[in-house]
Amino acid sequence: MKVLLLKDPKTADLASDPYVKELSLRGLQATLIPVLSFKFVSLDLFFDKLSHPESYAGLIFTSPRAVEAVKLCLQKPDNIKAWKDLLCAKWNSKPVYGVGKATASLVEEIGLSSEGEGSGNAEKLADCICSKGLSYAAPILFPCGSLKREVLPKKLHEKNVPLETITVYQTSPHPAIQDSLMDYYTKKGVPASIVFFSPSGVKYCLKFLKDLPSDQLNQIKFAAIGPTTAEAMAEEGIPVSCTAQNPTPQDLAVGIKQIDIQ
Repeated sequence: MKVLLLKDPKTADLASDPYVKELSLRGLQATLIPVLSFKFVSLDLFFDKLSHPESYAGLIFTSPRAVEAVKLCLQKPDNIKAWKDLLCAKWNSKPVYGVGKATASLVEEIGLSSEGEGSGNAEKLADCICSKGLSYAAPILFPCGSLKREVLPKKLHEKNVPLETITVYQTSPHPAIQDSLMDYYTKKGVPASIVFFSPSGVKYCLKFLKDLPSDQLNQIKFAAIGPTTAEAMAEEGIPVSCTAQNPTPQDLAVGIKQIDIQ
Protein backbone atom coordinates (compact mmCIF):
# COMPACT_ATOMS: atom_id res chain seq x y z
CA MET A 1 0.00 0.00 0.00
CA LYS A 2 1.51 3.31 -1.12
CA VAL A 3 1.23 6.28 1.25
CA LEU A 4 2.23 9.83 0.36
CA LEU A 5 3.23 12.09 3.26
CA LEU A 6 2.91 15.82 2.58
CA LYS A 7 5.05 17.34 5.31
CA ASP A 8 8.31 19.03 6.14
CA PRO A 9 11.00 16.43 6.85
CA LYS A 10 12.50 15.97 10.31
CA THR A 11 15.90 15.08 8.85
CA ALA A 12 17.86 15.93 5.69
CA ASP A 13 17.55 12.30 4.61
CA LEU A 14 13.85 11.94 3.75
CA ALA A 15 13.96 8.15 4.09
CA SER A 16 15.05 8.43 7.74
CA ASP A 17 12.11 10.63 8.74
CA PRO A 18 10.38 8.96 11.73
CA TYR A 19 7.03 8.82 9.92
CA VAL A 20 8.54 7.17 6.85
CA LYS A 21 10.39 4.67 9.04
CA GLU A 22 7.37 3.78 11.18
CA LEU A 23 5.03 3.29 8.21
CA SER A 24 7.66 1.20 6.43
CA LEU A 25 7.93 -1.03 9.51
CA ARG A 26 4.16 -1.61 9.21
CA GLY A 27 4.53 -2.79 5.62
CA LEU A 28 3.47 0.47 3.99
CA GLN A 29 5.36 2.06 1.08
CA ALA A 30 5.75 5.59 2.45
CA THR A 31 7.15 8.51 0.47
CA LEU A 32 7.67 12.02 1.85
CA ILE A 33 7.34 15.16 -0.25
CA PRO A 34 8.25 18.48 1.41
CA VAL A 35 5.44 20.98 0.89
CA LEU A 36 6.50 24.00 2.96
CA SER A 37 9.45 26.36 3.07
CA PHE A 38 10.35 28.42 6.12
CA LYS A 39 12.24 31.68 6.40
CA PHE A 40 13.24 32.90 9.85
CA VAL A 41 12.70 36.59 10.59
CA SER A 42 13.11 39.15 13.40
CA LEU A 43 15.57 36.98 15.31
CA ASP A 44 17.43 39.93 16.88
CA LEU A 45 14.14 41.33 18.20
CA PHE A 46 13.16 37.85 19.39
CA PHE A 47 16.36 37.39 21.36
CA ASP A 48 15.94 40.83 22.86
CA LYS A 49 12.62 39.61 24.26
CA LEU A 50 14.20 36.33 25.41
CA SER A 51 16.83 38.43 27.20
CA HIS A 52 14.13 39.91 29.47
CA PRO A 53 12.33 36.95 31.09
CA GLU A 54 11.28 39.26 33.91
CA SER A 55 8.91 40.93 31.43
CA TYR A 56 6.97 37.74 30.75
CA ALA A 57 4.90 35.13 32.59
CA GLY A 58 6.07 32.22 30.44
CA LEU A 59 6.68 30.89 26.93
CA ILE A 60 4.52 29.07 24.41
CA PHE A 61 5.83 26.94 21.53
CA THR A 62 3.25 25.47 19.15
CA SER A 63 5.65 24.30 16.43
CA PRO A 64 9.19 22.93 16.09
CA ARG A 65 10.10 25.96 13.92
CA ALA A 66 9.48 28.34 16.81
CA VAL A 67 12.01 26.42 18.91
CA GLU A 68 14.42 26.34 15.97
CA ALA A 69 14.24 30.14 15.99
CA VAL A 70 15.64 30.07 19.55
CA LYS A 71 18.40 27.72 18.39
CA LEU A 72 19.33 30.12 15.61
CA CYS A 73 19.51 32.98 18.12
CA LEU A 74 21.84 30.87 20.25
CA GLN A 75 24.33 30.43 17.42
CA LYS A 76 25.82 33.82 18.36
CA PRO A 77 28.56 33.38 21.03
CA ASP A 78 27.32 36.24 23.21
CA ASN A 79 23.77 34.95 23.08
CA ILE A 80 24.60 31.37 24.02
CA LYS A 81 26.77 32.59 26.90
CA ALA A 82 23.95 34.76 28.26
CA TRP A 83 21.50 31.88 27.79
CA LYS A 84 23.64 29.36 29.68
CA ASP A 85 24.77 31.76 32.40
CA LEU A 86 21.42 33.28 33.28
CA LEU A 87 18.51 33.30 30.86
CA CYS A 88 17.79 29.58 30.64
CA ALA A 89 17.44 29.23 34.41
CA LYS A 90 15.18 32.29 34.59
CA TRP A 91 12.86 30.94 31.88
CA ASN A 92 12.82 27.55 33.60
CA SER A 93 11.40 29.25 36.69
CA LYS A 94 8.31 30.09 34.60
CA PRO A 95 5.80 27.89 32.77
CA VAL A 96 7.01 26.82 29.32
CA TYR A 97 4.34 25.19 27.15
CA GLY A 98 4.82 23.05 24.04
CA VAL A 99 2.52 21.15 21.68
CA GLY A 100 3.47 17.59 20.70
CA LYS A 101 6.48 15.36 21.21
CA ALA A 102 8.57 16.86 18.39
CA THR A 103 8.26 20.36 19.83
CA ALA A 104 8.81 19.18 23.43
CA SER A 105 11.96 17.32 22.38
CA LEU A 106 13.43 20.46 20.80
CA VAL A 107 12.47 22.54 23.84
CA GLU A 108 14.46 20.10 25.98
CA GLU A 109 17.46 20.52 23.66
CA ILE A 110 17.64 24.24 24.47
CA GLY A 111 17.64 23.44 28.18
CA LEU A 112 14.02 24.17 29.02
CA SER A 113 11.40 21.95 30.64
CA SER A 114 7.98 22.14 29.05
CA GLU A 115 4.46 21.04 29.84
CA GLY A 116 1.45 20.42 27.63
CA GLU A 117 3.20 17.95 25.34
CA GLY A 118 0.20 15.64 25.27
CA SER A 119 -2.26 18.37 24.32
CA GLY A 120 -1.83 17.55 20.63
CA ASN A 121 -2.85 20.91 19.19
CA ALA A 122 -2.92 24.62 20.00
CA GLU A 123 -6.60 24.62 20.98
CA LYS A 124 -6.13 21.93 23.61
CA LEU A 125 -2.96 23.63 24.83
CA ALA A 126 -4.96 26.83 25.34
CA ASP A 127 -7.46 24.83 27.40
CA CYS A 128 -4.57 23.42 29.45
CA ILE A 129 -3.18 26.91 30.13
CA CYS A 130 -6.58 28.35 31.03
CA SER A 131 -7.40 25.45 33.36
CA LYS A 132 -4.59 26.54 35.68
CA GLY A 133 -6.66 29.54 36.73
CA LEU A 134 -3.58 31.71 37.23
CA SER A 135 -3.62 35.49 37.39
CA TYR A 136 -1.09 37.27 35.21
CA ALA A 137 0.87 40.46 35.82
CA ALA A 138 2.75 40.02 32.54
CA PRO A 139 2.03 38.42 29.15
CA ILE A 140 3.13 34.99 27.96
CA LEU A 141 5.60 35.23 25.06
CA PHE A 142 4.41 33.40 21.95
CA PRO A 143 6.89 33.06 19.06
CA CYS A 144 4.96 31.88 16.02
CA GLY A 145 4.76 31.67 12.25
CA SER A 146 3.18 34.06 9.77
CA LEU A 147 0.28 31.66 9.18
CA LYS A 148 -0.58 30.94 12.80
CA ARG A 149 -4.23 30.17 13.49
CA GLU A 150 -6.07 32.45 15.89
CA VAL A 151 -7.56 29.68 18.04
CA LEU A 152 -4.98 29.88 20.84
CA PRO A 153 -4.78 33.70 21.06
CA LYS A 154 -8.58 33.95 21.00
CA LYS A 155 -9.08 31.36 23.75
CA LEU A 156 -6.45 32.94 25.99
CA HIS A 157 -7.93 36.40 25.43
CA GLU A 158 -11.38 35.14 26.41
CA LYS A 159 -9.92 33.88 29.70
CA ASN A 160 -7.95 37.09 30.32
CA VAL A 161 -4.60 35.42 29.78
CA PRO A 162 -2.34 38.12 28.28
CA LEU A 163 -0.29 37.09 25.27
CA GLU A 164 2.52 38.79 23.34
CA THR A 165 3.09 37.34 19.89
CA ILE A 166 6.16 37.73 17.71
CA THR A 167 6.44 36.30 14.20
CA VAL A 168 9.76 34.46 13.97
CA TYR A 169 9.26 32.56 10.72
CA GLN A 170 7.36 32.96 7.48
CA THR A 171 5.73 30.00 5.76
CA SER A 172 5.51 29.64 2.01
CA PRO A 173 4.95 26.81 -0.49
CA HIS A 174 7.97 24.64 -1.19
CA PRO A 175 9.20 25.66 -4.66
CA ALA A 176 9.33 22.04 -5.85
CA ILE A 177 5.85 20.88 -4.77
CA GLN A 178 4.39 20.57 -8.26
CA ASP A 179 7.45 18.92 -9.80
CA SER A 180 7.76 16.49 -6.88
CA LEU A 181 4.11 15.46 -7.09
CA MET A 182 4.24 15.00 -10.87
CA ASP A 183 7.43 12.96 -10.52
CA TYR A 184 5.78 10.78 -7.87
CA TYR A 185 2.66 10.14 -9.99
CA THR A 186 4.81 9.32 -13.04
CA LYS A 187 7.08 6.87 -11.24
CA LYS A 188 4.79 5.35 -8.60
CA GLY A 189 1.25 6.04 -9.75
CA VAL A 190 -1.58 7.26 -7.56
CA PRO A 191 -1.12 6.47 -3.84
CA ALA A 192 -3.73 4.61 -1.80
CA SER A 193 -3.49 7.28 0.92
CA ILE A 194 -2.31 10.86 1.22
CA VAL A 195 -1.55 12.36 4.62
CA PHE A 196 -1.67 16.07 5.40
CA PHE A 197 0.32 17.43 8.34
CA SER A 198 -0.80 21.05 8.57
CA PRO A 199 -3.51 23.45 7.40
CA SER A 200 -0.93 25.32 5.32
CA GLY A 201 0.06 22.05 3.68
CA VAL A 202 -3.58 21.56 2.71
CA LYS A 203 -3.74 25.10 1.34
CA TYR A 204 -0.61 24.82 -0.80
CA CYS A 205 -1.12 21.27 -2.15
CA LEU A 206 -4.80 21.29 -2.96
CA LYS A 207 -4.58 22.89 -6.40
CA PHE A 208 -1.97 20.37 -7.53
CA LEU A 209 -3.98 17.40 -6.27
CA LYS A 210 -7.01 18.64 -8.14
CA ASP A 211 -5.01 18.30 -11.37
CA LEU A 212 -5.50 14.54 -11.05
CA PRO A 213 -8.37 12.99 -13.04
CA SER A 214 -11.45 12.75 -10.83
CA ASP A 215 -11.61 8.94 -11.05
CA GLN A 216 -8.06 8.69 -9.68
CA LEU A 217 -8.68 11.34 -7.01
CA ASN A 218 -11.74 9.44 -5.79
CA GLN A 219 -9.62 6.33 -5.17
CA ILE A 220 -7.41 8.09 -2.63
CA LYS A 221 -8.07 7.91 1.13
CA PHE A 222 -7.05 11.14 2.83
CA ALA A 223 -5.69 11.25 6.38
CA ALA A 224 -4.85 14.04 8.84
CA ILE A 225 -2.18 14.19 11.52
CA GLY A 226 -4.58 15.93 13.90
CA PRO A 227 -7.97 17.62 14.32
CA THR A 228 -6.81 21.08 13.23
CA THR A 229 -5.54 19.71 9.93
CA ALA A 230 -8.67 17.56 9.54
CA GLU A 231 -10.80 20.68 9.98
CA ALA A 232 -8.81 22.50 7.29
CA MET A 233 -9.28 19.52 4.94
CA ALA A 234 -13.02 19.42 5.55
CA GLU A 235 -13.30 23.15 4.87
CA GLU A 236 -11.71 22.53 1.45
CA GLY A 237 -14.06 19.64 0.69
CA ILE A 238 -11.45 16.91 1.16
CA PRO A 239 -13.01 13.76 2.69
CA VAL A 240 -11.09 12.77 5.84
CA SER A 241 -10.84 8.99 6.13
CA CYS A 242 -8.86 9.07 9.38
CA THR A 243 -7.31 11.43 11.89
CA ALA A 244 -4.39 10.21 13.99
CA GLN A 245 -5.41 9.87 17.64
CA ASN A 246 -2.17 11.66 18.59
CA PRO A 247 0.34 13.41 16.30
CA THR A 248 2.88 10.56 16.40
CA PRO A 249 4.21 8.14 13.76
CA GLN A 250 2.74 5.19 15.68
CA ASP A 251 -0.78 6.63 15.92
CA LEU A 252 -0.75 7.66 12.26
CA ALA A 253 0.33 4.16 11.23
CA VAL A 254 -2.52 2.61 13.24
CA GLY A 255 -5.05 4.95 11.62
CA ILE A 256 -3.85 4.24 8.08
CA LYS A 257 -3.85 0.49 8.64
CA GLN A 258 -7.44 0.75 9.84
CA ILE A 259 -8.66 2.58 6.73
CA ASP A 260 -6.72 0.06 4.63
CA ILE A 261 -8.96 -2.77 5.90
CA GLN A 262 -12.24 -0.83 5.70
